[in-house]
Amino acid sequence: MARRPAPPSLVRRLVLLAAVWSTGVLVASAVLLGLLFEQAALRRFDQGLADLTDSLAAAALPDPAGGIQVRDPGDPRTRRAYSGRYWQVSGTGPDGRPGVLARSRSLWDTELALPAGLPGTLETRPSETVSFEAPGPADQRLRVRATRLVLPGAEAPVLILAAEDRRPVDAEVRRFFAATAAVFVLLALGLIAAVVAQVRLGLRPLFALSQEIADLRSGRADQLGGDYPSELTPLSDQLNALVRHNRESLERQRAHVGNLAHALKTPLAVLSAAAGSDSGPLANLVTQQTGVMQTQVDHHLRRARAAARLPGAGAVTPVAEVLDDLSRTLMRLHQEAGVRIDWDAPDDLVFLGERQDLLEICGNLMENACKWGRGRITVGAAASGPDRLILEIDDNGPGLGPAQRREALARGGRLDESAPGSGLGLSIVSDLVRAYGGGLDLADSPMGGLRVRLDLPRSAD
Repeated sequence: MARRPAPPSLVRRLVLLAAVWSTGVLVASAVLLGLLFEQAALRRFDQGLADLTDSLAAAALPDPAGGIQVRDPGDPRTRRAYSGRYWQVSGTGPDGRPGVLARSRSLWDTELALPAGLPGTLETRPSETVSFEAPGPADQRLRVRATRLVLPGAEAPVLILAAEDRRPVDAEVRRFFAATAAVFVLLALGLIAAVVAQVRLGLRPLFALSQEIADLRSGRADQLGGDYPSELTPLSDQLNALVRHNRESLERQRAHVGNLAHALKTPLAVLSAAAGSDSGPLANLVTQQTGVMQTQVDHHLRRARAAARLPGAGAVTPVAEVLDDLSRTLMRLHQEAGVRIDWDAPDDLVFLGERQDLLEICGNLMENACKWGRGRITVGAAASGPDRLILEIDDNGPGLGPAQRREALARGGRLDESAPGSGLGLSIVSDLVRAYGGGLDLADSPMGGLRVRLDLPRSAD
């Protein structure tokens, strides 16, 4: 029988939802903080370049020869070659292209590359500055700040450019991102741990209620007695009321079954006694039919008791003991036919139900295997989960086809009308198995005959 997939966990669902939400918020916060830090670093960076351009604008004077003179702005880094801080003053040549009028000693024999269209952009925005990225000497990544200035007495405006290697700023931003990511990862792990603790603590009454219900089903308790929060108290009260109602219904049904047994057995005993005191065909027929009726009554009474019984209400039965008793009894009954029964079951495997019911289930199936097999029967039982067990009965008989299997499980079905019996064995077994929430399956046996596979409740204790 196919096992049902495990149901989704409420704890896992709540934890995953909180983890996804918290992680998303933390990641977004970390990225936003990193971007804000980068923008603040660039603003500080640009402010330093703006101070340099202001100093250059104050230090620039037109040269009577048509050039331009720039006094040293006083920054020692602009006097050291390839130091990472540079300045340059450019003007427009006769061909309309920008030309270098002056530059810092740190540029040495290089010059700052200007993007196409920069002079036109600055001409349309004379009071503003433009920032852009440009390659620098020694593979430096420069951030350049350019402004347009009209010097007094000069014939044409000049472009003043201040540049600095931005790689230290980028490294600082990366360090900030790494530190922020580490802090937020630790914060996320802490939040997830707190969520797990909160969920498990908040759902602890549900876990306790589930355990009490399991104890109720296994017979370790007769009602729910936990002290639950106000949200669960109505559920606990309703479950207790349902248990009491089922117990009362069970007692009424058992009383009805007992009354029915007494009501039927007395007339049958009278008929049987009256027929036994006489002779003749009619008396023999009455005796025979009252015996059949008594057998039918016993079968139906057992099925009624099984239907009225509350499965798992405290009764437990060791499987190995039942299989051992049945094997010994059946091998003695079928000794002349040379029947051999091999069984295997763990000593700690326990059926969650009445011993009489397990005897009825296994006895009917093993009796059928002895009747239809060719002398060899194997019975195996094993746990199939925390609360289930599997029991398989194999024989080396002729087996059954698919249509015959369906007929065998039908109520009162008979496979051989010439064989003795009422045909209710497998039907009663099926009813008992269903009463315990189990399953019955017929299949081909590896021994060549029929395999009967039972799925029954198991006690974990």
